[in-house]
Amino acid sequence: MTELPITPQGLVALKEELERMQRVDMPQIVKEIEVAREKGDLSENAEYHAAKDRQGQIQGKIKFLRERIGRSRVIDPRTLSGSRVVFGAIVTVVDLDTEVEQTYQIVGEDEADFKAGKISVTSPLARGLLGAEEGDEVKIKTPKGLRTLEIGSVEFPRE
Repeated sequence: MTELPITPQGLVALKEELERMQRVDMPQIVKEIEVAREKGDLSENAEYHAAKDRQGQIQGKIKFLRERIGRSRVIDPRTLSGSRVVFGAIVTVVDLDTEVEQTYQIVGEDEADFKAGKISVTSPLARGLLGAEEGDEVKIKTPKGLRTLEIGSVEFPRE
């Protein structure tokens, strides 16, 4: 079984989502199924079938979250340092074609949020940055074509 890198905050978020699904979502859908079942003939009861479908989705998500949590390997970026891009690093890059500067943090798959500047360690962008150091130029294949980026800085969160 392959381990999945994740930050401490990412693991907390997964555990909170699992807890909510087990303690809130599942009991709620069980009640909805009971209410729908009381309405009579189940073969023509759309509410019942919709609730059963939703129950299956919730059970699938719970199974998925348990599996992800079990495979998680917590890496705390606050304990890291250096000028090399690794998991957890906050990397500022300059696109040499457009001169646009962007900052990303490399996080686990389940934590990625591009709008918040958090990119998955498995994304093409992160894979292209990993191992590079401040001042390096990297070429990264993206859906929009080849991009040449210069690593401006590599930092690690301290809070």
